[in-house]
Amino acid sequence: MQLIVYLLLYPLLWFVSILPFSFLYVMSDVACFIVYKVLGYRVSVVRKNLRLAFPDKGDDELKLIEKKFYHHFCDTFLEMIKSMTISEKALKKRFVYTNLDVLKKFENNNQSIMLVLGHYGNWEWVMSLGDFIKHEGHAVYTPLANKYIDRLIRKVRLRHNSYLISRHHTVRTMLKHRTEKRLVIYGLISDQSPQVQHAHYWTQFLGINVPVYAGAEIMSKKFDAPVVFLNVEKQKRGYYKASFEVITDDPKSIPNYQITDTFNRLLEQQIRKAPAYYLWTHNRFKHKDKMPVKKQTVTSEAV
Repeated sequence: MQLIVYLLLYPLLWFVSILPFSFLYVMSDVACFIVYKVLGYRVSVVRKNLRLAFPDKGDDELKLIEKKFYHHFCDTFLEMIKSMTISEKALKKRFVYTNLDVLKKFENNNQSIMLVLGHYGNWEWVMSLGDFIKHEGHAVYTPLANKYIDRLIRKVRLRHNSYLISRHHTVRTMLKHRTEKRLVIYGLISDQSPQVQHAHYWTQFLGINVPVYAGAEIMSKKFDAPVVFLNVEKQKRGYYKASFEVITDDPKSIPNYQITDTFNRLLEQQIRKAPAYYLWTHNRFKHKDKMPVKKQTVTSEAV
């Protein structure tokens, strides 16, 4: 069944990917009407998230953010499909890095890097980073249930010298890379909501007390890898500008969870500046106010 789904889906995805961007965004407008107005896809979740994150904003302003979000959401989905065939030249024009010298410093020092980011802007096009640096790009992800589609995504990544690491094998893979003395930049999207029973740390995110992932910090300390935040700005439809900010180049000297807190503060700044480009369909605040009493005081043992 997985193969049948893949064989039916692949020709459609490929056809969409070769369309000019002008056609692509017409499709996105149609998709937005269907997803937002007809199907109401996760509208209740989006509205709840926006009200929680921006209690100071009025209904009209929240409604405008909601509409802009759904347009961007559909744009991003189509842009991800476009990744299948987009040329290196076109991607470099549409996803621009402004301060690659930040990474070059670590490259010259032969240091691997932990790159942390959120579901903001177009996180899929960050794969283009492999076209600019000597580091091997490895993104941590959750493998798809359909192994054929999962293989396709891996193949698309390879077009830009980027690889995927199953979140189940992250530490094992990083140990292997260190043994082989490979220069790697690990990309981690760290704003998901962990299961309560697996949460090591709780903090305020957009003013709400929630569990957060500290995996990037844990691994940065274990492998002594600098931690860099990727800030993304959407310039206009289909065009993004990205910049790097070093959180720390000496993670072992930083108090536990300070790296995680800094990441969340930087992501908050990014979201507050242009909230429509964050992934509001994710039920980020589902565990709010559920912090177990024993988790209120966190010790260094978790790191």
